[in-house]
Amino acid sequence: MGDFASRVYAAVSRVPAGRVATYGQIARMAGSPRAARQVGWELHRNPEPGVIPCHRVVFKDGSVAPGFAFGGPCEQRRLLRDEGVRFADENHVDMAACRWEGPDGDLD
Repeated sequence: MGDFASRVYAAVSRVPAGRVATYGQIARMAGSPRAARQVGWELHRNPEPGVIPCHRVVFKDGSVAPGFAFGGPCEQRRLLRDEGVRFADENHVDMAACRWEGPDGDLD
């Protein structure tokens, strides 16, 4: 596993249950603020699904990943709902209620 991947997985692991972060937040926490797309690729290759909570990462508008690698978007929604994450509609997390404010108030 590369250094960037390790930083991504460490950042994702800090997102608490019941909260979500965006790909951009994770990229900044991993030290590469312009690498949101690469964060998505790394999460798609998550070496420890169920341990590294990649389901807690959503798009900036709160939408779930259409290509969620570990069961599709329905599974991502189920995992988030099971943790108490509220949804604004079927495909968008209520970001005002559930967005995690990372270190240093890190929001998009």
